[in-house]
Amino acid sequence: MAGQILSEAARHGNLDVLENLLRENPSVLADIRLTSLAESLLHVATKSGQLSFVHELMKLDPGIAAELNKDGFRALDIAVIIDNLEMVKQILSFDQGLCLLKGKDQRIALHYAAIKGRTKIINELLHSCPDSIEEVTVHGETALHLAVKSYQFDAFSALVKWMERLSKVPIVNMGDGDGNTVLHLAVSTKQYVCIKLLLSKNSITAATIEVNARNSNGLTALDLLDIQDSYDLKIRQKLESAGAVTAPSSVSTTTESSGNFKRTIKLKHDLQPQPSKNWFKYFKFQMQRDSPGDTRNALLVVAALIATVCFQAGINPPSGILNKPPPPSPPTQTFQPPPFAGPGGVSALAAAAAIFGSHAELFSFFFANSLALTASMCIIIYLTSGFPFQRELHIALYSTMFSYGFGVSRIIKGIDKEKKDIAYVLLTVAFTLPFVQRWLPRWGKKAWKKWRRRDVTNTPLPIDN
Repeated sequence: MAGQILSEAARHGNLDVLENLLRENPSVLADIRLTSLAESLLHVATKSGQLSFVHELMKLDPGIAAELNKDGFRALDIAVIIDNLEMVKQILSFDQGLCLLKGKDQRIALHYAAIKGRTKIINELLHSCPDSIEEVTVHGETALHLAVKSYQFDAFSALVKWMERLSKVPIVNMGDGDGNTVLHLAVSTKQYVCIKLLLSKNSITAATIEVNARNSNGLTALDLLDIQDSYDLKIRQKLESAGAVTAPSSVSTTTESSGNFKRTIKLKHDLQPQPSKNWFKYFKFQMQRDSPGDTRNALLVVAALIATVCFQAGINPPSGILNKPPPPSPPTQTFQPPPFAGPGGVSALAAAAAIFGSHAELFSFFFANSLALTASMCIIIYLTSGFPFQRELHIALYSTMFSYGFGVSRIIKGIDKEKKDIAYVLLTVAFTLPFVQRWLPRWGKKAWKKWRRRDVTNTPLPIDN
């Protein structure tokens, strides 16, 4: 009960309630700390910006400032995150060593200030505790790394100035958990202003920074620029003017942090757009460079374009296809069957020639056009898997194919029955082939595995004599 009352008092900065409860029970603060609260009174007062209550609470219980809440934050961390400079000064006035206490992911207050871009608070923290600029998180990140990763240039600039002022410039070459320096990160995210600040001739860091430092995958900053999907000549010129080169190794392994898998990246100089480069090879799809999302979007556009053209051509075929005059009769020649062909083979060839002779062009056109339409529809279905409104999308796609089939059926209605049957067979093959070639191998493999399991299960065990 006392805990709830004091929490409300801390939220509203009511010092009278705190004094009354202390008169009734001098150990009330210790009793509350023994209970399993989600956050301390100092956390509540800090979030509410109650400076007087925080001052009084820390005077009564100095150790409360070191406590973590359920999310791993100290009161100082919260003051930094909500950008309350006066609260930061108030807490540090009792104990400047709080700057070095680590919480969630081994972060200190300066790390949160870098992530949020709190420039004034960065100045206050480093003025109170200069050594905090060297502290790293559980992932090996300094405040400089976090500022670049969070795109906080003002915070990054302030940290660089403090680094120079404190004579701690070598920090700029420290690598994070993946071995990436701040230059690696700035290049990979194309933050030109950060790169310019680091490599400026008037900057102390320019003489100290290792522009050809390699990360854990053996890649330099210039390597990271070369393997990106979009090229930035300005960044490249800045790096090369500072003496940056690519790593001599042509192969390295990159570990994706979001997934637990590895892939091989080949670094070749022909990735650099130069007049003598092989453009066909450059624009060819490369898994390590091209974004899956961009690739999917490009395929969807191409598939939709093909489907549109094929649908239109199918229901409105060229007039020459339907009304083509019969070709002139060739001079009579004696047909000599091949030596390996018997009566059956000759009869089959004659039947095929009779059926396709006059309408081969019509059948070829509709078969190829229908096959292209169905294949493009398959691509759209596969690439939109997991999209919202799946049922409606499939209804629209299949209805389009049915409409196409009805239109084609109307067009070929005028030919004789035997040729019409052949046309329907070819259309059926064209409509089913793209689906079958995708799913038949999968069904075959599943059936084979199932048969093998059953065969192994039914095999009798050997009997020992």
